[in-house]
Amino acid sequence: MPEFSVGMALFDYIPCIFFGIAAIILLKDLYNVMSKGPYALFAAGVVNVFTAGTLKATWKLLVACGIGGFDKLDAMFFPVQTLGFLFAEIAIVWMLVKSKKTHRAMEPLTLICIIGMVGGLAMLDAGLCIISKKLKKPAAIAVFIVSFVCCLGMGYLSSKDFDKASMNWIAEGVNFCGQGLFLLGTWMLHKAGLESLELDK
Repeated sequence: MPEFSVGMALFDYIPCIFFGIAAIILLKDLYNVMSKGPYALFAAGVVNVFTAGTLKATWKLLVACGIGGFDKLDAMFFPVQTLGFLFAEIAIVWMLVKSKKTHRAMEPLTLICIIGMVGGLAMLDAGLCIISKKLKKPAAIAVFIVSFVCCLGMGYLSSKDFDKASMNWIAEGVNFCGQGLFLLGTWMLHKAGLESLELDK
């Protein structure tokens, strides 16, 4: 059985909360910036990502409490989060293009999911970096880049042995930093006036 403590499991909820707050801010600010199609897709994407992370943390908590039989909460993490980042990626790119008027050794499915998740997150962060430039917030660009690097680290760590408590703490620390920076970048865009962004300018 994986070595999860209750403290570790509870700590894993913090990056989920960071992402959830960032998602709420983005959904609020982008409501009048995105058209209905991209907005609905973006909303579905961030909900998927938040749900996947929360259910994974819940699985860890159940294991730490000695309650088994819920391994599907862990198994669904990659597919659901991959789909979420993919939806968010498509929504951000759709919005930007439209505005211009133009666990051990990775199994094949896990590898595909990681590639899709990293690709989706890369496009999401790239889109937010473009928005940061439009809002004249270069610091936010740096924050999103570092956040993405942390998430790449999570992708690498996903190939390691997560039965050991030490690896879980390392992964959770990297995830904490990545999602914390994502929240910081989102907050910077919010304060810079994302809600009133005019993409055609």
